[in-house]
Order: sequence, then structure tokens, then C-alpha cells
Amino acid sequence: MHESGQGAALDVVIPSDPAEARRVQDEIERALKLFLFDDREIFSIKLALEEALVNAIKHGNQMDRSKKVRISYRVTADRFDIHITDEGKGFDPEDVPDPMAVENLERPCGRGLLLMRHYMTEVTFHPPGNRLSMSKVRNGALPKKG
Repeated sequence: MHESGQGAALDVVIPSDPAEARRVQDEIERALKLFLFDDREIFSIKLALEEALVNAIKHGNQMDRSKKVRISYRVTADRFDIHITDEGKGFDPEDVPDPMAVENLERPCGRGLLLMRHYMTEVTFHPPGNRLSMSKVRNGALPKKG
């Protein structure tokens, strides 16, 4: 991890292995604590991050350890940004069933996306759907312009 007065950043490629994903999550949590993110913000980011990494490993790369997940993140005093790319063929988030619809309440489909959108300030899927960007703007911080 690279740390400076401006922030902490990391660009890492891991195999499709939940243990490797947890290691990266722990590293990100340490960086968030270093920049004095509060427990609630850290909880929100960890939950969204876990969902995103599980989706990349399980759905994107089909649990194939030979396929990689690229993770690039940056932590600054006022925000957290992360980009996650898997080697899957992608998906259209609009095609995922709404987990809040009555007919889907018993199905696990779409809950991860719902959680990510709830806990993060910004969530963007980039075509073809195997790249994800998420941001968490600190409480009280204004989103950056431009």
C-alpha cells in the first residue's frame, strides 16, 4: 500500500479465492482506520466491499482460481474509492430481479446489489458489467466536482 499525506492507494490482482479477498478487505479496513473513518462508515464500506468481491469471485469468475480479480482503491481524508474488475463476461444490473419485490423476497438474488447501493455514496457498473466502481463520501464532506 502506498501512503502519503494525500491518501493511501493500492492496485492489486488476486486469484478468485475468498481468503485472498478477505486479506484485501483487512488491508482496506486498516487504511480506513488510519484516515479516521468512524465505525459506521467502516461497517458500510466493509459490507459493500464484501458483496462486490463475492460477486466478482462467485458470479464473475465462477470460482475459477485461475481467473483474476483486479482491485484498485484510494482512501483520502474525505472519501474512499474502489474499482473492482473480474474476468467474467459481465452482466446487466437492470436484469437482476428487485429483491424488494414481493415475489422475490424469498430469493437471495439481487440483495448484494441492494446493499452496495444502500451503503455506498456511488455505485457504477461499467459495460459489459464486469467492472464496478464504488465510492463512499465521508459524512460532512462534499462530493468532489468534475
